[in-house]
Amino acid sequence: MNAGISGHNLVGLDREELERLVQSLGKAAYRGRQLYHALYHRRERDVAALTDLGRNFREALAAHYEITYPDVQGEFTSKDGSARYLLRLQDNTAIETVYMPEEERITLCLSSQAGCAVDCRFCFTALLGLKRNLSAGEILGQVLAVAKAREIPPRSRLNLVFMGMGEPLLNLAQVMKAIRIFADPQGFAIPLRRITISTSGIIPGVRDLARDPRRSKLAISLNASNEPQRTELMPINRKYPLRELMRACRAYPLRPRELLTFEYVLLGGFNDTDADAVRVAELLQGMRAKVNLIPYNPGPELPYRPSPVERILAFQQLLTERNIPAYIRISRGQDIGAACGQLRLEGMRTGDPSAPIRASS
Repeated sequence: MNAGISGHNLVGLDREELERLVQSLGKAAYRGRQLYHALYHRRERDVAALTDLGRNFREALAAHYEITYPDVQGEFTSKDGSARYLLRLQDNTAIETVYMPEEERITLCLSSQAGCAVDCRFCFTALLGLKRNLSAGEILGQVLAVAKAREIPPRSRLNLVFMGMGEPLLNLAQVMKAIRIFADPQGFAIPLRRITISTSGIIPGVRDLARDPRRSKLAISLNASNEPQRTELMPINRKYPLRELMRACRAYPLRPRELLTFEYVLLGGFNDTDADAVRVAELLQGMRAKVNLIPYNPGPELPYRPSPVERILAFQQLLTERNIPAYIRISRGQDIGAACGQLRLEGMRTGDPSAPIRASS
């Protein structure tokens, strides 16, 4: 159904909320469970199509509720097969989601906020500032909208990474509500091991996540080897210093065979020296951890430059020699502004991926 025709959007309601909703309409709670399964497991898009609910009930439901996904305003496909989606929400807020196909799976990079308030100095999203948090329904809706656009059938092998716009741990309640629906066998049925939250290091959120038995995997955006360097690159380090972040990481409970991931964007001449690599190894020594080394995706508005390939390889070797597993992660979609740190709402009005705009009001 189209936005604004009937009323409240059903997408974003969990099983208990749907049970209460149907009971308020005079129906048994199990009808809510049927509705939940239809919304998320079968991905039904129209209340009228929910034939297992009965015609009278469908009509009563459709009089007040709708099934609405974010509106795809733009789709830009990379030569590597990935795609950046510009999505508009019901209040006209703009966000982005990235689709990355691989041989045996599809990865979707999701946004948790419209814009971002963390202000990492190497990230284009920081230039937008923060508009607002996304609701669980808007997070779920990104997957539903892209799955519809790409004709991804239910039960396909999906990986979800919260590495798009925003800081997930500053919107943890809504992110975790969405994750519970993603991971529920009666919902999207995506195992928690295939869902990753990436954070700039919001320590209270790391601790809250550690206490949640239904948590996803965690990735820490490290990007520096000491306090002054990280503060210059990531001002959030003033509030949550590296030493305290590492203490929280060491206390983080890991499941069997689980590793804590540290992401390190390599900036030429800034954080990519041999001494940096040695300090990173010292920070992580004794932890069940791995490092993803990410070559920087540059742009004219930001002051940094990429590290040379030989420097990246030397950095990796120094970590490996110190028993820190390190992997080079080449960001996909660089030619369409979809790579790591590039999301900034390019082309929302013009359809031209070289034309950036600010988040709309």
